[in-house]
Amino acid sequence: MSDISISVDPDHYDLFGADSDVSSGTTSLASSIYRGVFENGRRCPCDEQQFESLLASHLLCVVLDSNEQNPLFHAPVREPKEILDIGTGRGSWAVDVADMFPESKLTPVLSATITDKSATVRGVDLFPPPIDWLPPNCIMEVDDVLREWTWKTSFDLIHLRQMVGAFKPKEWDGVFDQCYRNLKPGGWIEQLEVDPHIICTDGSLPDNSYAVQFAEAIINAAKQANQPIDTVATMRGRMIKAGFIDIHEKKYNWPMGPWPRDPLLKEAGRLHYHQWVHGMEGWAMYYLTKWGTPSPWSTDEVQVLVAKARKELKEGRAHMWQYAKRVWARKPTEEEIRAAGSPLGVPIKDEFSP
Repeated sequence: MSDISISVDPDHYDLFGADSDVSSGTTSLASSIYRGVFENGRRCPCDEQQFESLLASHLLCVVLDSNEQNPLFHAPVREPKEILDIGTGRGSWAVDVADMFPESKLTPVLSATITDKSATVRGVDLFPPPIDWLPPNCIMEVDDVLREWTWKTSFDLIHLRQMVGAFKPKEWDGVFDQCYRNLKPGGWIEQLEVDPHIICTDGSLPDNSYAVQFAEAIINAAKQANQPIDTVATMRGRMIKAGFIDIHEKKYNWPMGPWPRDPLLKEAGRLHYHQWVHGMEGWAMYYLTKWGTPSPWSTDEVQVLVAKARKELKEGRAHMWQYAKRVWARKPTEEEIRAAGSPLGVPIKDEFSP
């Protein structure tokens, strides 16, 4: 696990001007975009609160890798032509990557020096993102990746992020197999996920923490739904099972609030707080009203726990954080596939796995 020695800022309680929207000052979300299904009075999972949570998540990931040459992905893809973002959500990652590989000039973006080669970036999800404008090399598509893929191109990079609970275990195997088959030989897959458990190592977390109760209720409901949210622990093994090789990892601490002394972790904590407070009601309404234990919860029960957990997070007394991990891996080249005696496009197994 990553380093848990995070210094605390003793004045962090004064830093919570915390309930403003992450996207304040940007274009407001257009109601005509929403096409989700109403559940418990909300369009899930694509209403404004959820998109705010997704924006905070994107910024959190960028901030924590802001010292990297490329904070958007770590796979060593040099001159990609085709990139796929599965579960694109708000589309922020796809848009930023499309800006990295524009149609024309050499451009420095987010401190990364890039080539003058253009790439087409496709973002795919079950619902359209709230975007009024896209770079000309960015395409948003509404589709279900559990069905047979119909793209007529192979990809240089396939990206997934915070897909916890998106699929059942067997469906995950199918998604990774599809990724393998639709990557070019030598192409890369990259995924970043967070452990849903809340961690506190300095004794500041109360025994009856509402945030912990919330997290454990979601974890248990996801198990009941056969959509376990342990993706951070299983993605590497599923990549190996699908035939990927040359596997790399990077681990992160995600503070829940601006309590760290370190400026970068403080900003990350502020963003992770926003991700939680904007996403909590949607997560809980989806899971707990269907699969809550010992029986499905009422909307009132959900709202009471959400309110208590939000209050606890806003007070910032407990120094909570979550563990996250990024994994990237490569599809073997044609030469490696032939050497392994496997037909091109059919996964090879552990011979090349670390």
